[in-house]
Amino acid sequence: MSAATDTLRTPAPAGAFGRSVRDSLVVAKRNLIRMVRIPEVVIFGLIQPIMFVVLFSYVFGGSMNIGGTTSPSVYREFLMAGIFAQTVTFATAGAGAGIAEDMHKGLIDRFRSLPMARGAVLTGRTLADLVQTALTLVILAVVALLVGWRTHTNVGEVLAAFGLLLLSGYAFTWIGALIGLSVRTPEAATSGGLVWLFPVTFISNAFVDSSRMTPWLRHIAEWNPFSATVQACRQLFGNPGVSTSEAWPMQHPVWASLIYSILIVLIFRTLAVRKYRSATA
Repeated sequence: MSAATDTLRTPAPAGAFGRSVRDSLVVAKRNLIRMVRIPEVVIFGLIQPIMFVVLFSYVFGGSMNIGGTTSPSVYREFLMAGIFAQTVTFATAGAGAGIAEDMHKGLIDRFRSLPMARGAVLTGRTLADLVQTALTLVILAVVALLVGWRTHTNVGEVLAAFGLLLLSGYAFTWIGALIGLSVRTPEAATSGGLVWLFPVTFISNAFVDSSRMTPWLRHIAEWNPFSATVQACRQLFGNPGVSTSEAWPMQHPVWASLIYSILIVLIFRTLAVRKYRSATA
């Protein structure tokens, strides 16, 4: 009787979309609770980007030529947009490993037995990862301020830059979801996630001026979606690193970053949900 009463009191979601949103939020909550109960996951996720900030700032800071100067303070401001973008992108590996672990432990099969939207499991997972990424960015920004990074634009543009970073990170998380569903073990998902992340992040304008690369490598870096996000953030932060390239993504980095991120979400979410359905069929 009580169960029936609770059912009657629960407002029914408006159609399939409403059910999908509700189910996605439930899965996201489950993953966020898991993160709180296992704080070392978040802590270790913070260590790597902080190490990159400190090492690149102080080890390479005086040897990089940015805009005709080798000033360490200039390089720190040039660097931080790349570190922020690398941090949100590297969250992809963790997302893939988490989904692969759920598959390996049979949790996905238990979700499948429930009357819930098929895409909700993946959407909920990626939303939880987005929250963790946002927390990481906040702490990383504080560390960046401590080592000398500064912004030179208004609050709205700074917030817009962080919004682009989160959107880009969310988009790449769907690539991680597809990888996690395509391998058999969490270890394979982690390795598979990192294999393609390193060339994407390093063949870019994140850590060096891409105009100094060889021509064929420079063209790859200029059309790299990761480079568009980095350049957009530098522009919105008012940091050094204005590109002289004629490539469209470098001339319109904010729009390029938005378009790339939306396309990646549309393509890889479709592929990941399709893979999820076939993997659990």
